[in-house]
Amino acid sequence: MNRSWLLPISLVPLLGATGTLVQALAISLCTALLIGLHQALMTPLRRHLEQGPRLWASTLFAAALATCLHLGLQAWAMPLAHQLALYPLLLALPCLGSETLPAQPGRNRHLGLGLLGFLAAALALGSCRQLLVDGLGLHLAALAPGALVLLGLLLGLYNHLRPSNTASRRQGTR
Repeated sequence: MNRSWLLPISLVPLLGATGTLVQALAISLCTALLIGLHQALMTPLRRHLEQGPRLWASTLFAAALATCLHLGLQAWAMPLAHQLALYPLLLALPCLGSETLPAQPGRNRHLGLGLLGFLAAALALGSCRQLLVDGLGLHLAALAPGALVLLGLLLGLYNHLRPSNTASRRQGTR
């Protein structure tokens, strides 16, 4: 079964819950907390369970942790819970996506770099959306389609500014 769809669908909390800088910081910290707890719970089980039961256990842990996170936000930070809506519940998907990473020595480092990238993307997206909505009055940025367009523009800017290590290839030649 191909589980590569889990990582792109993890963009839903990033696009939906980054309307302001505070929301972006909250959803990224919730993601780091949830994935960290999920990995801490799954680490002792990985060597004792085979692939099928391990994915079931991972799914149960991810759903339970996301539910506890959502209930905790409602209990201790009700205004923030209302702003984030149901997006903290969707954070179970990055947990499942992180479980499908190959078991190799640099797995935790790769996961940590991915979480830092998610944090940077969420903060950049949240601050740009807040600036566009509050500062310039562009209300499309407050909606999810505007967030997707803005994320594409930010990724394009990142790729343009990032130095490329690969040699250019001529396309269309044989």
